[in-house]
Amino acid sequence: MVKVLVVNCGSSTIKYKVYDAEGRELRELASGLLDKVEAEESMLIHRRCGEVSKLKLRAGSYREGLRAILKILTDEKHGVVRDLSEIRAVGHRVVHGGDSFFESTLVTKEVLEVIKQWSEMAPLHNPANIAGIEAAMSLMPGISQVAVFDTAFHQTMPIEAYLYAIPYELYERYKIRRYGFHGTSHRYVAQKAAEVLGVDLSGLKIVTCHLGAGCSITAVKEGKSIDTSMGFTPLEGLVMATRSGDIDPSIIFFLARKRGMSLEKIENLLNRESGLKGLSGISGDVRDLRRELEKGNERAEITLKVFAYRVKKYIGAYMAVMGGLDAIVFTAGIGENDWRMRESICEGLEALGVEIDKEKNRTESREPRIISRDSSKVKVLVVPTDEELAIALETLSVLSISKN
Repeated sequence: MVKVLVVNCGSSTIKYKVYDAEGRELRELASGLLDKVEAEESMLIHRRCGEVSKLKLRAGSYREGLRAILKILTDEKHGVVRDLSEIRAVGHRVVHGGDSFFESTLVTKEVLEVIKQWSEMAPLHNPANIAGIEAAMSLMPGISQVAVFDTAFHQTMPIEAYLYAIPYELYERYKIRRYGFHGTSHRYVAQKAAEVLGVDLSGLKIVTCHLGAGCSITAVKEGKSIDTSMGFTPLEGLVMATRSGDIDPSIIFFLARKRGMSLEKIENLLNRESGLKGLSGISGDVRDLRRELEKGNERAEITLKVFAYRVKKYIGAYMAVMGGLDAIVFTAGIGENDWRMRESICEGLEALGVEIDKEKNRTESREPRIISRDSSKVKVLVVPTDEELAIALETLSVLSISKN
């Protein structure tokens, strides 16, 4: 048996899971979340065998946070390993690898330096990812560290899909192009959808819709990403919880001139004060907007319509790009749990061969499932994403390759 630890560091959190692996079969042993890293007081929520343990502590850094996680993983009562040497490898989520990494890779000092160079493109994510890697390398010497990139899956996009129509020298000098994100999730749910449909992924044209706090859509043709909604940064594309998604770039210049806003303030406005939150004036959480809608809040209704419209528009565009469509896949928080949003998105797509089954769509389940009618030319599925599991599988693949 091989044990794999997955570490997913966010801007103030560390999510983790430990798996027991036999071949490509993985069994989850423990999972948890350390919240409020670098705050005065942090909370570690640890899950093992259905039991939940909560521990208040102070994690002043990612290194201290990971040390606390490793301590509970080796604890006699709550742990799942007697010694850290039982862990064969650690898989790390890295948001931005640019065009430097086409696949997941073993972390070396050289690899880490390249990841650092891409931090400017993902300032909210890469520094935390790097801190987690450096902490693991320090606390777990001799154990393989694997970087799994959100951007890697999208490196198969053709040049006409990833280039922006700006002076070409800006691409050559600064690598300004579309990169795409959520790649680990898109790859995972596309493969799961193919399994549910009983068809090899290489024979399918799929649109995967990762709809959560961050949202992106990907056109997956023959198992490869050929276009995706997020771009140079995770700001482009769909309406998100607090991110604007697609806007006219001239809005930035208008705000600078009309309101005297600095670039920093505009960047903050588009990343943290826009999207569902900005449009509704209520919240970036769809569940809050649903509650307000029941009270007759008109802005909540408009906001939800804008969200669904943008998703629908991308689905149609990607159907055109791929020259047809076999399946639409919904995943992540909104995609998996909000049946009303799925219905709103699919409404009006009947002419394209999409026929959703309302009874199936409204049935709750944590299993991958088809929610379209049997007669539907385009199948519609809900596939719960599991980025940690996907990272573990990628980690095992890298280990296997490194042995050969």
